[in-house]
Amino acid sequence: MSEIALVDYNSNRALELLRAGSGIPDAQFREGQEEAIRHVVEGRGKLLVVQATGWGKSFVYFIATKLLREGGSGPVLLISPLLSLMRNQIAAAERMGVRAVTINSSNRSEWDKVEGQLLRDQVDVLLIAPERLANEDFRERVLAGIAGRISMLVIDEAHCISDWGHDFRPDYRLIERISRTLPNNVRLLGTTATANDRVMDDLIEILGPDIQVMRGDLNRPSLLLQTIQMPSQAERLAWLAEQVAAVPGSGIIYTLTVRDARQVAAWLQGQGLNVVSYTGQDDPHQREELEGALLENRVKALVATVALGMGFDKPDLAFVIHYQTPGSVVAYYQQVGRAGRGLDAAYGVLLSGTEDTEITDFFIRSAFPTREEVAQVLTALENEPQGLTSPQMETAVNISRNRIDQTIKLLSLESPAPIARQGTRWQLTAAELSNEFWERAERLTVLRHEEQREMQGYVALGSGHMEFLLGALDGNPESVRQPNLLPLPVEVKSETVQDAVQFLRRTSIPIEPRRQSPTRQIIPTEQRAETGRALCVWGDAGWGGLVRAGKNLNGYFSDELVEASVRLIREWNPEPSPAWVTCIPSRRHPDLVPSFAERLAAALGLPFRAVLTKIDDRPEQKGMANSAQQARNVEGSLDVAQELIMPGPVLLVDDMVDSRWTFTTAAKLLRERGCNAVFPFALADTGSG
Repeated sequence: MSEIALVDYNSNRALELLRAGSGIPDAQFREGQEEAIRHVVEGRGKLLVVQATGWGKSFVYFIATKLLREGGSGPVLLISPLLSLMRNQIAAAERMGVRAVTINSSNRSEWDKVEGQLLRDQVDVLLIAPERLANEDFRERVLAGIAGRISMLVIDEAHCISDWGHDFRPDYRLIERISRTLPNNVRLLGTTATANDRVMDDLIEILGPDIQVMRGDLNRPSLLLQTIQMPSQAERLAWLAEQVAAVPGSGIIYTLTVRDARQVAAWLQGQGLNVVSYTGQDDPHQREELEGALLENRVKALVATVALGMGFDKPDLAFVIHYQTPGSVVAYYQQVGRAGRGLDAAYGVLLSGTEDTEITDFFIRSAFPTREEVAQVLTALENEPQGLTSPQMETAVNISRNRIDQTIKLLSLESPAPIARQGTRWQLTAAELSNEFWERAERLTVLRHEEQREMQGYVALGSGHMEFLLGALDGNPESVRQPNLLPLPVEVKSETVQDAVQFLRRTSIPIEPRRQSPTRQIIPTEQRAETGRALCVWGDAGWGGLVRAGKNLNGYFSDELVEASVRLIREWNPEPSPAWVTCIPSRRHPDLVPSFAERLAAALGLPFRAVLTKIDDRPEQKGMANSAQQARNVEGSLDVAQELIMPGPVLLVDDMVDSRWTFTTAAKLLRERGCNAVFPFALADTGSG
């Protein structure tokens, strides 16, 4: 990057831009805003701005960008962590006349156009996700072409750089390397709302000891914070149905998992509320439409995962309700801070249940690969000097695809890295994996458990919620002021709870047939299963607990589960209708599933035949971590007693479904021996949990 160019700060022009961007004709700068803009524009060195959500950090970098560009400086590179944040920022920039564009995974068709605009100097701000920095093609085609002209590097949500940050993103480590190569006088601006002293120290070490910090009051006087402990999901669903309808305005309901977001949305929709789920698994264009619907109050609420988080800006958001407890205080502060930015009073309510800790424990365990997983990946690459693609890695290691991708990413971001990409393949390098990798993983795992316990302390509070949050963020608890707002009721009607229980027990989960082998070969239609059904998700609040008790404690599935399964199958009404019932055999639990399947067949008025047998002992399918290993494990393990097969379609019963390879293999055998349709049915889906 070139040396910094001197630009005079124009106070009147800055205020004009603020009013244009905010749409408020008499808007004035908040305390510290103009000081931060002046610091950046005049090139006074690196700056880290730590201010509460809603303070207006985006105005700092967009007004600074406009003033720099009007002063003849080059474009700005802005690194943001979420696509929802990017869309919000681009809309704000356009109101000020700032030409902002983005290159991300959801707008591939626009990349050539954006690259052309960059080359013609028709772009003021290029927004990218940190993951884009890891893309070699982007670095060579785009970044190299503008690097010499960039006037400022903006790192939004800068806490993501820190290993200690609650939203640590591995690709943000690339920013650390970039920042260390910048000239001392380059314009560098970092912004965040959720950095405690520990994270601050880390950011200062990463971004440079010469960085200046502007830290404001983190208190949110418009927020009425409230915690309500409700162990059962049915109680919380009932509370949401009663209170979301009663609270004026629109808001966000946060859940910890995608499945919960969809389930809560479905329940509230059934109660007549105009809500929609929003998750990272949704199509990017659909998410953009949903953000717009909430911004324009066309929906009462979005039931969202953390995919709707940092940077989503709706000043009149009236409430943020958490269906479950997040893993840390700083994560909670960041999420609840969406509410009440432009209101005198808004609700921030945290509901908590029995499953919260189990879910956050899973996230903590999943944050880093295990030593065994790393060893498997490195050994597989050592055995293949030409390297392996990610799909090829699945056949070489017993690790799930997600865990393979995570392990590869973290190893490749080490410095020096023990693996590197060559085209589409990953290969070993000469570097050894440093022990610092494991020390960091251990340190952060301990920290995450400490954060989890701290959040549990917040849940138990009867009062002093904002004081608690500010204390955790190393802010000033003495500055807390309460809004003029009455707390929401904590009681729920028993009839609403009963309705919620019945809703949870009406779950019916499709079992889609496998259409390809792990090697991407098409499975012929005449060998496939039909679309099946699962009664519930393993361990969930509907039938899942009863299934788990039957499997793990009683060794027997209750008649209540038989009755529930009969109701589901009759509502499902598969066509052509099954003429008989069989089941998946097990050598470990030889009577468990056959007993259930035989009683189910009797209740349906159908004959039962145990036509499938296990040829040999194999490891349990739940021990197989990816699709290739699961398919290989079940292949050749089943046989069919041809003389017992009955004519007509068959209902194929098992207790659990995860990978679907057992159903796929069994269906192929049955179809090859004359069954014209095979309908899988399982008590519980373990893969959706």
